[in-house]
Amino acid sequence: MDRNVPEGKFEQFKGKVKQSVGEAFGNEKLANSGVADQVKGSAKEAWGNAKDAARSVAADHQARAEAKHAEVKQSAADTAHDVREKIASTAQNAKNAVSAKAEEIKRRHSA
Repeated sequence: MDRNVPEGKFEQFKGKVKQSVGEAFGNEKLANSGVADQVKGSAKEAWGNAKDAARSVAADHQARAEAKHAEVKQSAADTAHDVREKIASTAQNAKNAVSAKAEEIKRRHSA
């Protein structure tokens, strides 16, 4: 919780007390000052809530970006593995074909 939230709540409470005391004793200046404190406290609390919301959104986007990064990284690793497997398979097939042809040539020339 942003520090402005509890500070704003306290400011509002203080303003209500000042307003009540001012009204009880007929002190317009104190009552008005209390209302001003309440307005200031409300604004401060709202600002703190807005900052909390912004932090929450930023944290959510950060978490989603990290998850997407991990997903893309795993996909790249999987693709790289598949390519390596295809290359190894192609090399094995080429080796087998050359070996078979070499054996055929040996048989034809040794007979």
